[in-house]
Amino acid sequence: FRWSLPMAMSISHRGTGVALSLGVSLFSLAALLLPEQFPHYLELLKSLGLGPALICSAKFALAFPFTYHSWNGIRHLV
Repeated sequence: FRWSLPMAMSISHRGTGVALSLGVSLFSLAALLLPEQFPHYLELLKSLGLGPALICSAKFALAFPFTYHSWNGIRHLV
């Protein structure tokens, strides 16, 4: 087999789908089991004083799989 763009996109689509399901499952489990409410953990994260580059990178790392998976799913349907 030779690697092709559609093959790589299909594999990435499956990978992002698995990553998104694991992420949602872990977030849901954490929401059920952690003792404090979400605003407490958000304030804890803000108190770390992370730089804008790290925050922007983290946002990209969270948004990219969702965006890629959604657009690739639409491309597949079309």
